[in-house]
Amino acid sequence: MTLRRIEIDDFRCLAEVRLDLDPRYNLFVGPNASGKTSLLEALFFLGRGRSFRTRRLDRLVRQGREGFRVVGWTEAAGHTTVLGIGGDRRSTEIRIGGAAAGSAGELAHHFPPQVIDPEVHKLLEEGPHRRRRFLDWGVFHVEPTFLETWQRYHRALRQRNAGLKPGADPESARAWDPEILAAGTRLDEIRRSYLALLEPTLQAFGARLLGLPVALSYASGWAAGETLAEALERSSDRDRKLGVTHVGPHRADVTARVDGQVARERVSRGQQKLLAAALTLAQLAVQETRAPGTGALLLDDPAAELDAANLERLLDLVRELRVQLFVTALRPDLAGLGLPGAVFHVEHGRISRQG
Repeated sequence: MTLRRIEIDDFRCLAEVRLDLDPRYNLFVGPNASGKTSLLEALFFLGRGRSFRTRRLDRLVRQGREGFRVVGWTEAAGHTTVLGIGGDRRSTEIRIGGAAAGSAGELAHHFPPQVIDPEVHKLLEEGPHRRRRFLDWGVFHVEPTFLETWQRYHRALRQRNAGLKPGADPESARAWDPEILAAGTRLDEIRRSYLALLEPTLQAFGARLLGLPVALSYASGWAAGETLAEALERSSDRDRKLGVTHVGPHRADVTARVDGQVARERVSRGQQKLLAAALTLAQLAVQETRAPGTGALLLDDPAAELDAANLERLLDLVRELRVQLFVTALRPDLAGLGLPGAVFHVEHGRISRQG
């Protein structure tokens, strides 16, 4: 899938944007605080139904306006699909091909963006939730049964937790254990299969970017050596006492290691950024092996915090991936990615195509 056109109204500082896009490499150039990152954020929102910068919808609405609108035209095998997402300060509405979408996940079938921005190191530094979301995004694109399995598990988890609340019938929680076990065990299996698929590419990319061996370890969300059934039984008293399920795939985590040590304890902030970028690019590369021509990468000001040698290594990897690129920079002479198919000037929230 390729994003061929984007229209944005009242998103952040962007009042009215109408752009025809290059299918390969789009470069957005302008000074700091001009609206470049807001443009990438709008693109991300179109494909994910959420921001990579904030959870608060009110921060996305341009000052003095009631809501925002982002519309994109994607093309695949000669067929065009219109994606639209509009929002106010409380809610969003998603439409695909003119019809209401059931969930934000449907957007990703048409435009699945990844982002590497100056905060990419948070993938390693922050808690397990961000890493689970990263992991599940990758699984979603290679395993057709993932979304249904994930939804089954989390529906059963909500019901089980409701049955654990004070005053609830204890048997109402236990009644959901078979579904927790079936969906949870399957979810764990497909996550593990995906990581086995991802790790060789990550090792290659990590070696190129950091010059050190990189590996991943996965924690299922319950003790190693136990089955999920055994873990649920062991945790049952604690679950009833505290009113929440303490074991299962919703507690899973992925740990990145560099030269045998936990990355966030072993490497500098700059190296963490490179490792998180390697994870993102490896995920894109695996996606491309399964569905060529579907990926999109949003690369926000890559020269901002990397020295010349590390920037060159990063851009070399990016250039090798045959995905649609949306890149921001202070100047148009960003070396390493070749000549952009389209260059846009961004200033004071206005975006115009150059040349």
